[in-house]
Amino acid sequence: MFDGILQPTHLILILVIVLIIFGPGKLPELGKALGESIRELRASASGDKPAQSPVPAEPRSEDSRQ
Repeated sequence: MFDGILQPTHLILILVIVLIIFGPGKLPELGKALGESIRELRASASGDKPAQSPVPAEPRSEDSRQ
């Protein structure tokens, strides 16, 4: 059913259509967003936690202990 669906001519046609729709200025932003999404997906699939800055815990005051 899907024999040869990703032939080079099909991929070139898809690339041309995407270029017409989004324009050359928007493509780097789309590529960056796609790359970050793939990186997060791989990290979550492998069980690694993504690098995030830890949120510091609020310091406890002496009044809150009682």
